[in-house]
Formats: sequence, structure tokens, C-alpha cells
Amino acid sequence: MADPVLAAAMALDAAFGWPGWLYRRVGHPVGGFARMISAGAEMLNRPQYSARQRRLGGIATMLAVIATAGGVGWAAQAVVRQMLGENGWPLVALLAFPAIAQRSLIDHVRAVSSALATGDLPAARQAVAMIVGRDTAALDEAGVARAAIESLAESFCDGVIAPVFWFAVLGLPGIWMFKAINTADSMIGHIEEPWRDFGWAAARIDDLANFVPARLAAILICLAGPGGWRIMWRDHARHASPNAGWPEAAMAGALGVRLAGPVSYDEVGHEKLFIGSGGEATPGDLRRAIRIVSLAWLITLIIAGAFAWLA
Repeated sequence: MADPVLAAAMALDAAFGWPGWLYRRVGHPVGGFARMISAGAEMLNRPQYSARQRRLGGIATMLAVIATAGGVGWAAQAVVRQMLGENGWPLVALLAFPAIAQRSLIDHVRAVSSALATGDLPAARQAVAMIVGRDTAALDEAGVARAAIESLAESFCDGVIAPVFWFAVLGLPGIWMFKAINTADSMIGHIEEPWRDFGWAAARIDDLANFVPARLAAILICLAGPGGWRIMWRDHARHASPNAGWPEAAMAGALGVRLAGPVSYDEVGHEKLFIGSGGEATPGDLRRAIRIVSLAWLITLIIAGAFAWLA
């Protein structure tokens, strides 16, 4: 973080994100990871294979995807530095910023908030379905707001703090290796079949990669929304994930609401513990959550800028 690259990459994401017109024309870099993962699943996650073979296939797929992401990132960074030296930092920032998803995250959650603000519950359900995996067709207003807040808090780690952290640690290879890991986890890191064995490595590696960022994200949420500390410490372990509970509990405490609880996936109900001890989430709480995450991001940008200035 001791140079201007990280601050510049964060600023580029905040200013431009990954525009829809560009996505429609060329897709997004994570699409390449997704195709590799899908190819690995097609070849190595066949029903006739034993559980051990499928698990080994998942490990091999993850090693290939991570090595590709890291190798391409390292090569690109090395070429830029070889050609431009220290003056190449703006280009490195340009190559890094698509891996940060703060602008996209806020835009998606604001779409949910806007629909709730106008009382258009069907549109709010449709918007929240874009960012959560649970069933949304039967969610009431509180359920939509709660789902959006949970996704916002968790994705603040996955989409913002974790990429920033791994860029600070390992540079361009680090940020794209993390993006490959996180893409794999979202695609195959599930306990349900047919992914239980093949996706085991993806889920475990993602847990490891998010261990520090999740706790940093929770601290930043508490700094941006004072009041989250007690619930963060008390309730973070109530989440099934060893990491997601930290930012979600911090957000529940900062807002004074109750998050998590029973949900439905593919019309199958799942009993989950509640996080927080407040009331049901409201559209107003969702707007407050957006402000908290925006401020937490600003704190992160200020820290990155301070390190750049000191350098």
C-alpha cells in the first residue's frame, strides 16, 4: 500500500466502476475464470467419479485457476515495470481496478433501496435477487431490506476490502488471484450436490483468503457506524461462515436491527440463527447501511491515500 497505485485503483472504481456498455461488449475479466472453472467441473466433477476423485478434481481446478490468475497478473506487472519503471504505476492501477467492486456493489443495492422507496415490492424483489442466492419471490418489505443489508455487509468484504488487502500484500497477482478464488467459491463452493466434494477446495481456500479481510471490513463498518462493536463480538460466530458473520454482525449492531434468521434456497427452508437484537430491517435501515458502507470505503481510501502520500 506504500505507493499511489492502490489509492488510484480505488478511485477509478469509485468513479467509473465497470460500465454496463463495456460489460455487454467484452464481459468482465472474471468471465475467464468462470470459463476455466466450468471446464474443470465438466471434466472432473462427473457423477461416475468417487467423492475422493471429485475432491481431487476440485483441488486441481483451483490450482490451475489460481496459477493462471497469478501468472498473468505477475507477467503484466513485470512488463509494465520493465517498460515504464516507477512511472508505470497509473497503468498498474488501471489493470487492478476492475477487481474492486465497490461502485457495482453500491449501485446494485441502491436499486433495491430505490424500489422500496417507491413502494414497488416486485421490483425490489427482482433487484435483490440480483445480489443474493436465496428465494426472493415471497419476501416482504422487511425481508427484502434484510437480504440487501446482509449482502451489502458481506460483499463489502468480498468485493472491496479483500481485493484491496490482497493488492496491498501481493500487488497485481494478489488481487487477481483473490478474484479467481472468490469467483470459484461463488460458483462451486457449496455444500449441496453436485458441488459438495468438487467445490470443497474452493470454499476452504476462500475462507482462508477472506480471514483477515472479513475482520478488517467489520472494524471499518464499526468505525463508520458506531454501535456495532458489541454485536460484532457477540454474534459473529452465529453465521455458518467463519468470515461473513463479522461484517454482518457489525452492520446489525451499527443499525440496531436483526439480520440473518430462517431463509429459503430453491424452495427448501434453512433454519439460521439471528444476528443482532434489534427489530426488523426497514427501507430506512437499508439507506443507512449504504451510507455506512460508503463511509467505510472512504476511510479505506483515506488510509490508502495517506500511505501513498507518506511514500
